[in-house]
Amino acid sequence: MNSLKYEAPSSLDDAIALLARTSGRSRVLAGGTDVLVQMETDLIEPDLVVDIKKIPELRGIAQENGGFRVGAAVTGMELMDHPAFCEAWPGVIDGVKLIGSMQIKGRATMGGNLCNASPAADSVPALIAAGATARIAGPNGTRDVPVENIPIGPGKTSLGKGEIIISFLFPQRPPHSGDAYLRMTPRTEMDIAVVGVGVNITLDAGGVCSVARVSLGAVAPTVLLVEEAGAVLIGTHLDAPALDRLAQAAAAACRPIDDKRGTREYRIKVAGVLAKRAASLALKRARQNP
Repeated sequence: MNSLKYEAPSSLDDAIALLARTSGRSRVLAGGTDVLVQMETDLIEPDLVVDIKKIPELRGIAQENGGFRVGAAVTGMELMDHPAFCEAWPGVIDGVKLIGSMQIKGRATMGGNLCNASPAADSVPALIAAGATARIAGPNGTRDVPVENIPIGPGKTSLGKGEIIISFLFPQRPPHSGDAYLRMTPRTEMDIAVVGVGVNITLDAGGVCSVARVSLGAVAPTVLLVEEAGAVLIGTHLDAPALDRLAQAAAAACRPIDDKRGTREYRIKVAGVLAKRAASLALKRARQNP
């Protein structure tokens, strides 16, 4: 391995400056559950690692405009231990709970899970379904970007040199809203998703779906926001015909590969089945949310 420099700045400005001025390869370390493994197995050989755990702006969970702002370096366990967030966004918590073991969740972050840019990341479909926005800071200031625009390919993001994600904004939940994330894996625990599906819906006073977002993981080079799948639910009571159309739209959006975890055909079939199940769970939660 090449000579490695490790820095743990306590301010956001210092972190950005370190990343911006390095002439070599750099990596941001939040929990390290991906980066350290990749370094150990020689998949990456960075010249600079910037640990962001000591930066206060990246470590908090706060209510903002009726929603929540979650720091990019907040761990999975910290988010799971936040009662108000868990009540508002149970589908996001569904995804966070599936990020490895309890020990891994004690270190891993949604920011790291997103920036690792794995198509099979468990928290990302739920983030996209939620309509979460990432706040990015860099040498040219800050910008807000929908989460679905961050990954651009396996292991690749749209972040520029010196940029890091500092937080996520989850919007205010309207009444009668619910979300859910489900995945299928060959094993029951600590495996990579064959397919993952996030669904987020809002019902009107009559129980008709007025808003729907559907996201698919592990079926394309990046996690997908499937607008066609959400559209077929709007104006329905999420009855059986609507769920069947949802399954068809989800399957049609898939562009999976064959690998040891499943064939293309299998993944496409599972995507439709999981979409129906996730939508049904989101509907149940929406009806319970006054």
